[in-house]
Amino acid sequence: MQAEFMIKLANKYQVPTITFSATSPLLKTINNPYFVRATIDDSFQAEAIASIVKSFGWRSIVAIYVDNELGQGIMPSLSEALEDVEVHRSVISPEARDDQILKELYKLKTEQTRVFVINMDSSLGFRFLKKAREIGMMEEGYVWLLSNGMTHMMRDNGRSLETMEGLLGVRSHVPQSKELQDFSLRWKRKLEKENQARDSTEPNVFALWAYDSVTALAMAVEKTNTKTYRRTYGPHLLEALSDVEFKGLAGDFKLINRQLESSTFEIINVIGDEERIIGFWTPSSGLVNAKSNKTTSFLGKRFGPVIWPGNSNVVPKGWEIPTSGKKIKVGVPVNKGFLNFVEIKTDPISNVTTATGYAIDIFEAALKELPYSVIPQYGFEAPGDNYNNLVYQVYEGKWDAVVGDITITSNRSRYVDFTLPYTESGVSMIVPVRDNKNKNAWVFLKPWSLDLWITTGCFFVLIGFVVWLFEHRVNTDFRGPPHHQIGTSVCFSFSTMVFAHREKVVSNLARFVVVVWCFVVLVLTQSYTANLTSFLTVQSLQPTVTNVKDLISKGESVGYQEGTFVYDLLRDLNFPESQLKPFGSAEECDDLLSKGTSKGGIAAAFDEVPYLKDIVSEYCSKYAMVEPSFKTAGFKPSFKTAGFGFAFPKNSPMTGDISRAILKVTQSKEMSLIENKWFNRLNLASDCPDQDTADLSSNRLSVSSFWGLFLIAGVASFLALFVFVALFLYEHRHTLCSNSEGSIWRKLKSLFRIFDEKDIRSHTFKSNAVHNVSSPITPCTPSPSNVQIRPLPRSMSLNREFELRREHVYP
Repeated sequence: MQAEFMIKLANKYQVPTITFSATSPLLKTINNPYFVRATIDDSFQAEAIASIVKSFGWRSIVAIYVDNELGQGIMPSLSEALEDVEVHRSVISPEARDDQILKELYKLKTEQTRVFVINMDSSLGFRFLKKAREIGMMEEGYVWLLSNGMTHMMRDNGRSLETMEGLLGVRSHVPQSKELQDFSLRWKRKLEKENQARDSTEPNVFALWAYDSVTALAMAVEKTNTKTYRRTYGPHLLEALSDVEFKGLAGDFKLINRQLESSTFEIINVIGDEERIIGFWTPSSGLVNAKSNKTTSFLGKRFGPVIWPGNSNVVPKGWEIPTSGKKIKVGVPVNKGFLNFVEIKTDPISNVTTATGYAIDIFEAALKELPYSVIPQYGFEAPGDNYNNLVYQVYEGKWDAVVGDITITSNRSRYVDFTLPYTESGVSMIVPVRDNKNKNAWVFLKPWSLDLWITTGCFFVLIGFVVWLFEHRVNTDFRGPPHHQIGTSVCFSFSTMVFAHREKVVSNLARFVVVVWCFVVLVLTQSYTANLTSFLTVQSLQPTVTNVKDLISKGESVGYQEGTFVYDLLRDLNFPESQLKPFGSAEECDDLLSKGTSKGGIAAAFDEVPYLKDIVSEYCSKYAMVEPSFKTAGFKPSFKTAGFGFAFPKNSPMTGDISRAILKVTQSKEMSLIENKWFNRLNLASDCPDQDTADLSSNRLSVSSFWGLFLIAGVASFLALFVFVALFLYEHRHTLCSNSEGSIWRKLKSLFRIFDEKDIRSHTFKSNAVHNVSSPITPCTPSPSNVQIRPLPRSMSLNREFELRREHVYP
């Protein structure tokens, strides 16, 4: 309010007003021509604060500011600089009492955000921090970041920095100089002389700006003519003040639009009773290492360990569960089998027990995705005969969560809440495979579906007909009796399948069709060969059994993993208890399956899909996982489960958060890395043959796989046929236009008769035309007595052929 009044007064009477403490961006110099700000606008520090927040990866902050121009002025710039960060606001009254401050602090303590940015005047701000320490908000996990004004006022009034250990702050950088040292020395002597009981302190930046402001004003007065008329003295003084440039105690003094330009900010960390400069921020380079002057984006890595509240060197995540349970007790099952999922290891030297495995990695990856910090404290428990006991301990309150290969079942969900599953669901069985030596005699028909066989056969006939049509008049191989022509055409077409056709095509249209068809046949034969090879390979390894009823009726023993619910499921399927044998690991399962029922082993092993995949991947050439089939109405199997999940107490707020985190993990590249780490999926793809024998017919090739090729062949054939018919009709148009032929039917018969004749004018017959004449051509005219008179041919077609040849020989 005072600053606004002074600015209005200065504008009214045209008297320059210089301020060295009004830093609020709400006070504009552009609209107030006689307002000179010899200090730095608070909006400049917003970028520095935002860089610190982003460098540590904090995704949410609380801006705590006083409800006046000083506090409100920075908020628009800070919100803009933190556009990717969620900014909450906490407004404190300038006249706030201690009880009001405590009320606001307790409210902030119940929220999840633990990063606080404070912008207040020094008296209110440090009183606020004192109350925060009293209620435990200066402990590990909290982050306090002070604005420029508060950071500069830390040591005023004899404050001890030990109560503010771990705080971060930004402040304007004041370069060291001999003039500054001399001024500081005089400052301390004067303070000691005036009040010996008071501790001598360094002059803060506001004192330096005040000194530089007076210096600039003196220099401007010297440049201004003191004899100037009083009404014009103010504008002249303002002009001279705007042109003043010098190296002051606080740095370079140069006014841009009547205020100091942005300068470098120091980033300080309070450690003990001292302020350590850990970095700088400049408008051009951003964060800069204080030691090496190298640009950095992460303070903790470049500047060594930062001391945080609670004397901690662990970077706070910025979020925390707003309860006392930031550390949760996690129960982990101790299981000697299937160690890829959960394995308990004890260091023989330190005697420290740790948990590793696929389930543990998924859980810890999900914790990293949470917007708050959770530190799991693992405890290890032998599940006994059943995992139900371990799950029930969550219900009793022994554990805050249970992590491991815990199957989600309806019975267990009555006592705990499960997260979303992180594995495949369902129960299946694995059985030994045998080499099927007696191959199916008709297996060569399976690579293609019936519609593809029929379509291919029809196209062979079509191509044979089209080629015969083009070659009949010009190629002697496609002439002769009707049965000979049909045989030749069909044989030629089908022989293209093995590229063994001996007939030579002479027509260009026929050549075009044959080339296109040979390409189609090449693709078809190659696909057929590849698919037939696949069928023969798959058929060589067949599961020994796929029907549960056969296992029961034959008295075959089956296995199940000890301690799982699969035992109850098999009992519900009417398996006698004498036929059930437990196993505890993949090795034990392999041993039982290798022996078989006759030698005290098992014929099949039932378990959940993730376990069975682990066994099959380890012994890929010996076993196949098949979906159990049930052919009688008496069986009512429930072979569907929800998969593996993590168990939490009923109505736990973490259940939903972990479920959402699991979705992020499973949809990211990290999931593939975890799977490859524990199951080596990349190598399994090449080392193990495909064991999926459930539906061989799904691998058959159908017309839908090649409809594009057939379309090309069909279009090429009909296009060539259209060109051939058009040329033939054009060549014999006189037959169609002649009136002597009579009706249309007779004209068509004439065209068919012409088509059945040889095309003597074709180049294929021209080379033989001379040899078909009995007398050779000589330069001398033969005598009539030497000319042999031949009788005319009896057939009209032969007569026409003879006349054409004679015209060709005797032009």
